[in-house]
Parts: sequence; structure tokens; C-alpha cells
Amino acid sequence: MNRKKITALVLAAAMVMPMGAAAVHADGSAVEAIKAAGEVVMTTNAEFEPFEYKDGEETVGIDCEIAEKIAEKLGVKLKIDDIDFDSLIPSLLAGKADFIAAGMTATDERRKNVDFSDNYFNASQTIIVKTDSDIAAREDLNGKVVGVQQGTTGDIYVTNEDGSGDITVKEVKRYHKGMDAVSDLMTGRLDAVVIDDFPARKLVEKNPDKIKTLDEALTEETYAIAVPQGSDLVDVINEVIKELNESGEMDEIVSKYITGEEEADSTAE
Repeated sequence: MNRKKITALVLAAAMVMPMGAAAVHADGSAVEAIKAAGEVVMTTNAEFEPFEYKDGEETVGIDCEIAEKIAEKLGVKLKIDDIDFDSLIPSLLAGKADFIAAGMTATDERRKNVDFSDNYFNASQTIIVKTDSDIAAREDLNGKVVGVQQGTTGDIYVTNEDGSGDITVKEVKRYHKGMDAVSDLMTGRLDAVVIDDFPARKLVEKNPDKIKTLDEALTEETYAIAVPQGSDLVDVINEVIKELNESGEMDEIVSKYITGEEEADSTAE
């Protein structure tokens, strides 16, 4: 059974599982159900610094701050559930969350199961290699062993199941955490790792003598927030994204976790 069939079965099973987040209100409104519950549930994978990661027991990051603004707009508390990335959409379909904020790319394949908000961040898939690697460009991935975070667009692109991509690797190894893939890269079990740009930068900053990123991106993409299909919550989320962009607060949030942290890292010894 191939990966597409397995994914379809998981999604189908998720749709009949019991509801866990706010159900739909009697008038069909997810927003009214959330307000009645007094809580909105965000699901994420906190292995994606600076968008979501653990600071002690707390999940923090860019997406978490945007989620807080959504909760404020609704007048409710925010609850964040941290799960594996490839379980995010099944969990949403099972009613265990109201929305996904996880540095998720709004792909056509994902739109078959969820609705997406307006885009809020432009991103790219970046190639990480060892500092002495002979891989210098995207085409050099051909015939190589490449690590990815399972279920991400990097996974989809490198796996190239439909044959539409321009890269044919020797083997794809999947990890729940990008950090685990990078660890295997540094020990020689992988030739390269493909992961989103800003998390890649963070991983390289922690190991600058061992790994580096290539200048050329593998893909260009945009992040959006996922909700169940037909949910009126997407209108509230779009309003929040618009307000954050117009006020300049979105740039402030991003700078806090990207520019601010990079400056702090450069001065810490």
C-alpha cells in the first residue's frame, strides 16, 4: 500500500473520530461554538523554531503570537496542542482542534481536506549540507540520501511521488524532528537535509562549524492557517492577519523571533 493510500485511510478514519474541540454551533457557526466554549484550540508541531518551539514547558513562537491575537479577537482563551506534523490535519478533521498554525504551506493537495486563511508569511525550502560537502546546487541532490521532516512540503517535493519534480534522490529518510535529521547529517548518515528556511537557519546557527545552507532554495512557498472546510473561523483569522499587517505588528512579531533572536545568538558565548 503506497503512502497516498495510507494517508487517505488515516484522513478517512479521522473524520469519524469523536469531537474534541468546539463543535459547530446550532446555527452552523464554528465561531459561535468557540465563544460558547470559551476556548479556541490550536494544534501545531513545536519543532519548528522560530514559528513554534518549546521554551521550558511553554510553546512559543511566531505562530503562537498570531494565535493569541486570534483568541483575543474571539474573546476566548487559547489552548495549544503539540503533536507530530503529519498528524495535524487528521487531528483537525477529527474535531480535536479549531485551527492549525504550524508554518504550514497551503498546497492544493491539503486544500482537498481543509480550508486555508490568507497567506501570512513567504517561505522557502532550504538545503542543509555538511560544510565539506560536494553538494553545491539543487541538482546535486540527484542520487543522494536526503532527510526531511515527515509530512512537510520538503518531504512531498523530495519524495516526488507523482514524478513532477526535477530532483530524483537515491533515498528519502523521514524524521519527526528536523533536529534529528540534522544530527544524522552531521554523523554521515545523510547527504543533505531539506527543511524550511528559518528553522534551517536556526539549526545551522547552533552548528556553524559542521553544517551550512545552500544559497539556492529548493522551493518557494507561503504559510497559511488551516481550518475545517466550511468553517466561518477563517473569516476571523483573515481579519486578524489583515489587522496585523496593516498595523505593522506582523513585522514586529516576526522580527522578535527572527532578527531579535539572531542578534541575541551572535552576542552570546
